[in-house]
Amino acid sequence: MVDINWAEYKEYKKYTTKKDNFSILLDFIKSYYNITNPFDIFEMLGADETAKMMLDKRDITDAEKLENYMYQH
Repeated sequence: MVDINWAEYKEYKKYTTKKDNFSILLDFIKSYYNITNPFDIFEMLGADETAKMMLDKRDITDAEKLENYMYQH
């Protein structure tokens, strides 16, 4: 699994109008890594300590909840 490049994320974040860091992170992963499958994204987020905290904050405990979140935002 690929590690999240937080330096590139911070650069990506400069050019978005969104305010929610987690939504920005999801957009970044889709754009930078070309990953759109919620199961792959969930696995990637779960492997990173900071991203895992973002998941926990939103009570996203599995890929299905992540998929629901992605389609709502």
